[in-house]
Amino acid sequence: MTQTHNIENGTKEDSVQISFDDNALVQQLTGEQNTHLKIIERQLDVRIHLRGNQFTISGDRPHVELTRQLLVQLTELIQSGYPVYGSDITYAIRILSGTDRRNLKDIFLDQVFIASNKRMISPKSVRQKEYIEAIRRYDIVFGIGPAGTGKTYLAMAMAVAAMTRETVRRIVLVRPAVEAGEKLGFLPGDLAEKVNPYLRPLYDALHDMMDFEKASALIQRGAIEVAPLAFMRGRTLNDAFVILDEAQNTTSEQMKMFLTRLGHGSKAVITGDITQIDLPDNKLSGLIEAKELLEGIQGIRFVFFSNKDVVRHRLVQDIIMAYERAEEHRKSPSRSNSDS
Repeated sequence: MTQTHNIENGTKEDSVQISFDDNALVQQLTGEQNTHLKIIERQLDVRIHLRGNQFTISGDRPHVELTRQLLVQLTELIQSGYPVYGSDITYAIRILSGTDRRNLKDIFLDQVFIASNKRMISPKSVRQKEYIEAIRRYDIVFGIGPAGTGKTYLAMAMAVAAMTRETVRRIVLVRPAVEAGEKLGFLPGDLAEKVNPYLRPLYDALHDMMDFEKASALIQRGAIEVAPLAFMRGRTLNDAFVILDEAQNTTSEQMKMFLTRLGHGSKAVITGDITQIDLPDNKLSGLIEAKELLEGIQGIRFVFFSNKDVVRHRLVQDIIMAYERAEEHRKSPSRSNSDS
């Protein structure tokens, strides 16, 4: 790799040239029909001209330098065997643009699990990396943040990986069956059939990582259990990886009951979004109470995600930010005074 700088005197405009010797590497770096370069240009407001194996980056100095770092670190990822996709470009830009900058290899090459479709599951943000490291080190981990930040998905990947390594004998996936606009009594079937729709997201994540037949066989054998929270009462879970999803919809009593189910050789991950509570107004969320009571206890770790960690469609991040702004506007003192 070679690079040259050309800074115009008296302006903030910068121009940097970088070249790579490997043609195949350049093709992976640019993406099909230069799609990766177009993403970089749009998100960092720079111009990238490619001639042969030479990249010329032009724009404001900070953005040009960030783009240079991005291209260099992406090539290191590719040389390490990591297949870079368009979504990875977006995640990489967020990581390198943040205040807590990390080397992309430290994050993207942290292999959590290889899914049944041979896709490598790895963190896509600094906070996701911290979350995975916390799950490895602590027996109880809380992942709190907005939808789409990978809280449940990564916990599921860690659980399946633990079972594959035989560090746990079973996986228990739990959700509170809280009514959100639809009454359980109006749904057809017995109790198990009524709560099944609430558990569907857990099944979806599981089947995204394992062959359907293998997952079904493990469920039939009891090695993987997907159940509503109410089914946990009175049990002790030994040698298990337990995930409580949508924990913001647990009551204080339910959260205490769940946390005291943990037995020897077990690990628990509790995920939730405290901005999406479906409990009645007179009920305190068990997740909010647990945060107040348990944060700081040795052996328990809280990891907080933000909209910057969203790894779904790019519009999901914009939607979350729009709702956050609206909520802040409703709570602002100036609005309350004007309304009075």
